[in-house]
Amino acid sequence: MYVDPKEKISIKGWAEEDRPREKLLFKGKKQLTDAELLAIILGSGNRDESALGLAQRILQAYNADLNELGRSSIKELTDRFNGVGEAKAISIIAALELGQRRQLLPLQKRPQISSSKDAYLALGPLLLDLSTEEFWILLLNQANRMIGREKVSAGGLTSTVVDARVIFKKALEYNAASLVLCHNHPSGSLRPSQPDLDLTQRLCKAGLQLDILVQDHLIVGESGYYSFADEGLM
Repeated sequence: MYVDPKEKISIKGWAEEDRPREKLLFKGKKQLTDAELLAIILGSGNRDESALGLAQRILQAYNADLNELGRSSIKELTDRFNGVGEAKAISIIAALELGQRRQLLPLQKRPQISSSKDAYLALGPLLLDLSTEEFWILLLNQANRMIGREKVSAGGLTSTVVDARVIFKKALEYNAASLVLCHNHPSGSLRPSQPDLDLTQRLCKAGLQLDILVQDHLIVGESGYYSFADEGLM
């Protein structure tokens, strides 16, 4: 099997333009691969491979899926990869968490929610890396601008208990005119279950009694989201 010579020598021994840090410095961050960026976070490899080789191996183990890597634990990373100690594992998890939080920064300006995509962008990043199911609500004012988002329930691998009283208490506290329901499926499936359908109808009816419109219900998974409103189920 062919082995890239770069995998056997330290990054310091590479041509300067091939080193991830120098490449970022001279060519810009957009020119780096995911593996090169991860190698910078790692800082070093192990006795048998460079930081880049280790980064490539980590990404390969997670099918080059950064969301999947983001769900890993410190113990999983340290147990699974020679050369990844607690400090490196913490650095990886912290960097991916910062990336996720960055996606949420524009929401501090109370964006207008005019589509299921807008609602997904407001809530999806909070739910993508979870290994258990959570239920959130997005609270909107009369102009359909986001005034809050709240987690109302957290459960197990396949379900979570949702109390309508908790949801509408939150809506009243925010003086919300409408809301969007959202929960994740850790399995990755976007297909709504019968309990999902029943719950949605129950909450829509409860909202009518309080003059609070339930605009949509999103199911979030690795491949995207499912919108009840877009599918004509609201």
